[in-house]
Amino acid sequence: MNRLSRTLRSIFLAAVCLSALLAGGSLAQDGQAFLSDIQDLPLMRGLEEIQGQGMAFDKPSGRIVEAHAIGDLEEAEVRRFYERTLSQLGWRSAGRDTFHREGEVLSISFERSGGHLVVGFTLQPG
Repeated sequence: MNRLSRTLRSIFLAAVCLSALLAGGSLAQDGQAFLSDIQDLPLMRGLEEIQGQGMAFDKPSGRIVEAHAIGDLEEAEVRRFYERTLSQLGWRSAGRDTFHREGEVLSISFERSGGHLVVGFTLQPG
């Protein structure tokens, strides 16, 4: 094996290891759940989607989706999870709790209800 091949192999193995380490706290978890109406948006462990509380519309200009999840988590840890995870999925921050990707805008909101954290997800054309 020549020197260039060994170097490329080392870079590839380092990239695989780094990817595994980074994903360990988000996308690579076994049994990762996703929101039912936003199939490419992971649901953080500790959150449970509230069925029947959302809506989904497909329009010529794009989809409009609202979904909600609830859990006994802190807002800061949920915010950190989505900031980290969404960037891995191609979303770019457009301000606090707002993200853009491929002509869509995703907004995340937080509310306390009965001691639980309710997380709202709104996806719309943008």
